Amino acid sequence: MNILATSAGFMPDGRWGARVGPIIHHALRLAGNPARPKLCLLATASGDDPTSYARYYAALARDLPDLRASHLALFPMPTVADVRAHLLDQDVIWVGGGSVANLLAVWRTHGLDTIMREAWTAGVVLGGVSAGSLCWHVGGTTDSFGPDLRPVTNGLALLPFSNTPHYDSEAGRRPLYQKLVAAGSLPPGWATDDGVGLHFRGTELVEAVADRAEAFAWRVEQDPTTGVRETREIPRRLPAV
Repeated sequence: MNILATSAGFMPDGRWGARVGPIIHHALRLAGNPARPKLCLLATASGDDPTSYARYYAALARDLPDLRASHLALFPMPTVADVRAHLLDQDVIWVGGGSVANLLAVWRTHGLDTIMREAWTAGVVLGGVSAGSLCWHVGGTTDSFGPDLRPVTNGLALLPFSNTPHYDSEAGRRPLYQKLVAAGSLPPGWATDDGVGLHFRGTELVEAVADRAEAFAWRVEQDPTTGVRETREIPRRLPAV
């Protein structure tokens, strides 16, 4: 029962558009290194943008030629006949960024809230970046509703924590997240700088990992004296690929 909740994943590549970053390689290792692993992409949070899928497929074909890649789009209708069977047959499910509020609404319409919990319990590695990190938690901070960050509190809650990605690159994330946790609007949780992922086994944090230097994970919780306490976690640096 592994979840890899991140502010990382595919990495920009000037020549090819994208490449498979160390975080995704790590997700595949968590699946137990099957000979020809299966990975399903979901870009629900970006409205199943076809250019995103094309870029991801190109990167996976070039960098992981033995991978059996697929995708599940839900717009305008599911692209596989049996969504549950397809997702349960994967080694890794990777969820892209975008609007977590829209992702959650569409997933619930199609029953993916239940299916994802079943896949997690069955041993499929669940992973993702940004919205694909937030969705597994109780809630966090999001720009789903407009340019001003707001709380989202109706996540799938596989992990009983709050979560905020892009902690170092989007200036509004840190103060809003701390305010929401201090007020009890969100439960205590974890934030990730860009390039950092959180590996949970069950609901226990195993470790933080990173694809770059000088990037950190942060534990954020209530404090009876100051209102909120933030503790820096130094991640394990993943090997370059």
